[in-house]
Amino acid sequence: MNKDFFTDQKNSVVRSDRILYTPSAFAKNSLLYLQEIGRLQAKQAHTSRRSDLDSFLLLIVTEGAGNLVYENCTYRLEAGDCAFINCAGSYSHTTSEEALWSLAWIHFNGNTMQAVYEKYRNRGGKPVFRPADPEQFLALHDSIFHMADSNDYIKDMKINSGLSELLVLLMAESWNPEEAGNRGRSLADLKTYLDGHYTERISLDQLAELFYINKFYMTRVFKEQYGVSINTYLQQLKITKAKQLLRFTEASVEEIGIKCGIGEANYFSRLFKQVEGITPSAYRRQWKTGN
Repeated sequence: MNKDFFTDQKNSVVRSDRILYTPSAFAKNSLLYLQEIGRLQAKQAHTSRRSDLDSFLLLIVTEGAGNLVYENCTYRLEAGDCAFINCAGSYSHTTSEEALWSLAWIHFNGNTMQAVYEKYRNRGGKPVFRPADPEQFLALHDSIFHMADSNDYIKDMKINSGLSELLVLLMAESWNPEEAGNRGRSLADLKTYLDGHYTERISLDQLAELFYINKFYMTRVFKEQYGVSINTYLQQLKITKAKQLLRFTEASVEEIGIKCGIGEANYFSRLFKQVEGITPSAYRRQWKTGN
């Protein structure tokens, strides 16, 4: 949990306050962990270039403007804009000569970050976006900065919590159904329908006809929005209902399978064990008594 905190006032290009952070071996193996965090104020026009970094970068423009070059695209950033990128490739950012920018940034990583970033992009997340409330990101940035600069002996755990909260904000920004017009409303109506009819026999063709939407488009955008396929979502609803009935009723396993819309006892037991790792009867024995 070593850190190097310094204020760079002599640099002719920028003035920066930053922490170079060295996480514990436990943090690197098991948590989201911090690599570097700070703020800078450009003192003159300049370009920063990096490549092949094993890191993920959140950049927040607090003042001024500039450009980010990433994945062979150039993005204009102004105050209030953010960038979230995988630094494994090459990237560069340049402050505007007319409006020298101020930035806040976080370099971080973790064993799950590649999959998380892919999920972010699959949901429609962009390398550059403008959050509805940039102050949320800045407040979290400052909170993580103060954690890193503290002497708290569990700060790696607290930094992990802060970075997890950051990913929640980023995932929320990656999908905006209110901007999708009828698509967003159709998805919300579809989910409401599934929540109320999951015990019935439902086919994708029926849903597509009911909601006047192409079946293949429907399945793709549902997974983008909710993170699981329609069939998996229905399965989760059925299993959750089955667990409720196993714990709080005396209904037989066969009766529960039918009530949940799964079907006969053997298939219900196989599906339940596939999802939960134990049979319905074993689940009942474990959870029936106590809270």
